[in-house]
Amino acid sequence: MGAGGRRVSYAELDAYGDRLRATLDCTGGFYSEHEWEGCLVARLLPVRAGATIRVRSTTGYERHFPAQEADQLLLATRIDGVPLSAGNGFPVRLVAPDRRGFWWVKWITSVELDERPYWLQLPFPLH
Repeated sequence: MGAGGRRVSYAELDAYGDRLRATLDCTGGFYSEHEWEGCLVARLLPVRAGATIRVRSTTGYERHFPAQEADQLLLATRIDGVPLSAGNGFPVRLVAPDRRGFWWVKWITSVELDERPYWLQLPFPLH
């Protein structure tokens, strides 16, 4: 996975062991609370005022977040102590506490800083 212009391996992300308890709240009425484990985005990106964190999936899907949320966003490699399944986003998925499920990007390929304001994106995906 690419992060801030460098390659970061799955093993490196997994080794950080940052943990977060968060509820995945999907728009279809499903929700579940889990302990997620991996690496906080703040460990990988230097936070700059006014910057945006762009998280991109292998599918091309992406979401943008205010850079000041970097210490709350987790690049998860595990759920409840076990590696993520493919359906849950293996190898890496974003955990974005207090945001709906469509913000929780699965199958992440890159995390980068961007100058485009995060609020320019659509409030929810259209497809």
